[in-house]
Amino acid sequence: MTHLLTLGYSPCPNDTYIFYALVRGKVTVPGIAFQERLEDVEALNRLALEGALDITKISYHALGHLRERYALLRSGGALGRGCGPLIVARPGTRLEDLRSGTVAIPGRLTTAWLLLQLFEGGLNKVVVMTFDRIMQAVADGSVTAGLIIHESRFTYPLYKLEMLLDLGEWWERYSGLPIPLGGILGKRSLGAELLSKTEEAIRESLRYAHAHRTEVLSYVKQHSQEMDESVMKGHIDLYVNDFSRDVGEEGIAAVQRLFAEAEKRGIFPHSHMPLFADG
Repeated sequence: MTHLLTLGYSPCPNDTYIFYALVRGKVTVPGIAFQERLEDVEALNRLALEGALDITKISYHALGHLRERYALLRSGGALGRGCGPLIVARPGTRLEDLRSGTVAIPGRLTTAWLLLQLFEGGLNKVVVMTFDRIMQAVADGSVTAGLIIHESRFTYPLYKLEMLLDLGEWWERYSGLPIPLGGILGKRSLGAELLSKTEEAIRESLRYAHAHRTEVLSYVKQHSQEMDESVMKGHIDLYVNDFSRDVGEEGIAAVQRLFAEAEKRGIFPHSHMPLFADG
């Protein structure tokens, strides 16, 4: 019997780089087949809330609301240092202007929005838009500031914007830990054994990508055609790291600290479910 699992991930270079071998049959898992679905990370967050995907990339903020139904996998995620979301604005804007102005955010379930809430509670005037529209909205004055993620951290100067705050840097100083951005989840109902096989398959897919970088980058480019190649490679180098292979003890500590801070502020409820399917 073969289990057909829906696999959700974003078109961002780090995700397409990691999952290429798995979805193109370069890595196979006996008894498991994957049906891919590429969506913006906030769309994936929403689909996970609906229970629509078996395995999926999500924001760690979203995981705070999903722990009863989904378990975290140890491989494939985005967690690290120097890779957090930024708050950008037009020259002359001050950080305190956010309290009275409007801030564009990439989704209410993104870790970026969670971090901004932890840094500055009470920001009520926010507008949600896909991450690739935020910089232009800031540049043309539609919003006071923008909360940017992904490759936008490399390209915001092209819009003549300035960085007001690096939320990842703030989190690292505040917690002493790396920033957990996104992880890979699997439905608990699939069982620990199946999820463990999937976890190892993702790890093997990443090994393949490192060993066949030129081949994999051609797939990555298909989903980032409007992105400069140097930005694409910089994105992969920043977001694909040792934590992508295995979240490890330091990564787990970072996730637990992020959840504790969010629970303390009532952003999402406490859960007694273990982080991983195997406890």
